[in-house]
Amino acid sequence: MAQDLSMQRRLAAEILGVGESRIWIDPSRIDDVASAITREEVRRLIKEGVIKVKPKHSPSRGRWRERHEARKKGRHRGYGRRKGEASARRDPKEEWMHRIRKMRRYLRYLRDHGVIDRRTYRKLYMWAKGGMFPTFASLKRWLEEHGYPTSVRK
Repeated sequence: MAQDLSMQRRLAAEILGVGESRIWIDPSRIDDVASAITREEVRRLIKEGVIKVKPKHSPSRGRWRERHEARKKGRHRGYGRRKGEASARRDPKEEWMHRIRKMRRYLRYLRDHGVIDRRTYRKLYMWAKGGMFPTFASLKRWLEEHGYPTSVRK
C-alpha cells in the first residue's frame, strides 16, 4: 500500500523553494521519508539525495517550428485563418510608400535619360502624388498610350 508522503513533500517544497509537483522522492527509500516528520529530518534527506528537485519543463517548440516552416511556405494562411481587415495585416501607408517611391525612381530615370522632358516629369510626378496611377503598371501603360518608350537603351 502506498504511504501518504504529502506532509514530507510539502516540507521539502517549502525548504527547496519549489512547487510540490517538482519534488522527487527516491522510491527505494520511501520508509525513511515516511518516518521523517520534522523539517530537520527532511533537510537531512535532501542532503543525502533521497529527496530532489525535478528539472523545470517548458512547452516544446517542436510543433511550433514545424508549423512556422509551413507558414513560411504559405500554408495555414487562408481566408479562414484571417482576423481583422487587410489593413491590419499590412500597413497601407507602407504599401503606398513602396509604390510611390518606385514610380518616382522610374520617372527620375526617364527624365535623366531624356525620354521625358522636365515639364512632363513634373506633371507625371504630381499625378502620381495625387494617386492618378494606382499601380506602377498603370503608369507604364499611360506612358505607352501616349507614345513614350518605357525602356531605354544605353
